[in-house]
Amino acid sequence: MTYITRRAYFNAAHRMYRDDWTKARNEEIFGKCANLNWHGHNYELFVTVKGEINETTVYPIDLNGLKAIIHEQVVEKLDHKNLNLDVDFLQGKMATTEILCIEIFKCLKEPIERHQGVFLHSVKLHETENNAVEYFGE
Repeated sequence: MTYITRRAYFNAAHRMYRDDWTKARNEEIFGKCANLNWHGHNYELFVTVKGEINETTVYPIDLNGLKAIIHEQVVEKLDHKNLNLDVDFLQGKMATTEILCIEIFKCLKEPIERHQGVFLHSVKLHETENNAVEYFGE
């Protein structure tokens, strides 16, 4: 089994805030992330797929094809967007990096696995230089 990782970038804003809590409670739990005027990140995304090497092409999946899937399914939908307001697959969900990572995985799984013998292994999302989330599916 061969594992291949492709990296992508996008920039997006979000706010950590629960409407059912007071402003003080939100600030206590989420700190600066509860800022009324939002805040943003330069996200770094790592998508890892796995599969056996194809005898004809000598790789499990064409990297240009993988790049196109990531761009269409993720980057176009998230880049320079407000995650709380502009992204359909995050509607009604808290726009944490954990939730975002899971939802990106869900968006990528089916398009990637249309390629025979290729499986989505993991999605890793860096929110900052020091904070990252990785999701392997259920």
